[in-house]
Amino acid sequence: MRLPTLPRPRSLAGQLFAMQAVLIAVVVAGYALFTYVSDRRQAEDAAAGQATAVARSIADSPSVRAAVRGPDPTALLEPYALQVTRDANVDFVTIMNPSGIRWTHPDERQIGRRFLGNIGPARQGRTFTETYTGTLGPSVRAVTPIRDGGRIVGLVSAGITVETISARVQDQVTALLGVGGGVLLLGAVGTYVINARLRRHTHGMNAGELSRMHDYHQAALHAVREGLLLLDGRYRVALINDGGRELLGVGGASDADVVGRSVAGLGLPAPLTGALLSSEPRVDEVHLTASRVLVVNTVPVSGGEQRGTVVTLRDVTELQSLTGELDSERGFTQALRSQAHEAANRLHTVVSLIELGRSEEAVEFATAELELAQALTDQVVAAVSEPVLAALLLGKTAQAHERGVELVVSRDSRLDDGLLPAELPSRDLVTILGNLIDNAVDAAQGSLRARVTVTAYASGAELVLRVSDTGPGVDPAHADLVFQRGFSTKPAGPGGRGLGLALVRQAVTRHEGTLTVTESGEDGEGGAVFEVRLPLGASVGGAG
Repeated sequence: MRLPTLPRPRSLAGQLFAMQAVLIAVVVAGYALFTYVSDRRQAEDAAAGQATAVARSIADSPSVRAAVRGPDPTALLEPYALQVTRDANVDFVTIMNPSGIRWTHPDERQIGRRFLGNIGPARQGRTFTETYTGTLGPSVRAVTPIRDGGRIVGLVSAGITVETISARVQDQVTALLGVGGGVLLLGAVGTYVINARLRRHTHGMNAGELSRMHDYHQAALHAVREGLLLLDGRYRVALINDGGRELLGVGGASDADVVGRSVAGLGLPAPLTGALLSSEPRVDEVHLTASRVLVVNTVPVSGGEQRGTVVTLRDVTELQSLTGELDSERGFTQALRSQAHEAANRLHTVVSLIELGRSEEAVEFATAELELAQALTDQVVAAVSEPVLAALLLGKTAQAHERGVELVVSRDSRLDDGLLPAELPSRDLVTILGNLIDNAVDAAQGSLRARVTVTAYASGAELVLRVSDTGPGVDPAHADLVFQRGFSTKPAGPGGRGLGLALVRQAVTRHEGTLTVTESGEDGEGGAVFEVRLPLGASVGGAG
């Protein structure tokens, strides 16, 4: 047995069409009802005014006052009242004595009977109107006194029946219904056209399906750890996820503060801002912020015009740090391989001297080599006893030696173990000093007297790291550009250049330090001096 399938909910466009059609119908019906009631009230007010005018005209007529004084008022007033009723377009005119006994009436059988209605205000000299059900049915009537020499000698009542008033409003209602029907038809056609377009944009999905899609979209957007940034055609932020706010350093701002702002107003570094504002796609570009290394990809969204840009951001700060450490380890490995080769050569020399029976010379040779290696170690450790920096300097010394560069730790260096606070991690120190030494070795290599001098000491409440070289130096015009990612005076290698000094400035900025570059002038050989000053937090003593 096949189970019956439930009908699919109507699409959002269909629901909106039905809702708008009902809404238009209700509005038109409400307006028609309001207009009908308003027109009826106006018709009743107009009828009351017309009846008042007719009644006062009759009461002010001298012939009426003369007939009232006569012996038989009915004989004179009845024909007159019927004539006025026809000419003034009212339904009745009743003239009566002050006690309410009729002298005239459209129905002759009612003459001589008491008037049905309120006459008290008219007997007191006031004209008034009221709606009352009399012998002709419900009517709007006016009652006014007839005065003769200051004395009330009779009363006049003129009125229009409610049935007559309704007949007058009927024509207006018919026209109103026609206009209302036209408005309803026009609104339905317009609503159908608009909702047909909406149906195309929503792909026929109903409200529940759109709601679920939105929920999935929001969940996926915030679950992705990579940064996602959507820019509109004017390069304003249209959407940004949690990862994007964190990676760009705008995590403290709410969506309302970020969305709608121009990329140029987010306070991002100039190279990164330029990449986001570019109309050309960017693929795996590396950019630095104050504390992160980001890989940026941009894809313009176009459909005949520039509609916006999709930007993805990946954090490679840790990867870049590990890559730097791996490069250092590779350098250390190469240095150790070279030293092992040199040690093997020296060992062969010692063995050969012993085989030749010249043992004393072999001992002297081995002792001299050992003292030389120990002297280098003692020099570094004596100046910098902090273990991480000491190990870094020993490794860099071996690397520099393999490249024909002499690396010297100056006599002014003094950095005891345990001096550095926990807020200054060794990884950042390795990043700063290691990249400065690598940059100096690159610059000094090939110079007449290739030498790099490293100075490290604590002065007051700050740590000073200074690296000078005998290379060509830095053009003063490029003093600030050298710290930007991608700047280099040497050709780019397979891995690219210009990232080391940018990482140095990033680490220094993160610890609220300063980084400067000046001309060396050491022994008249030129070169550059890079100096880093990092706050230690507490005042410490040190050589300076």
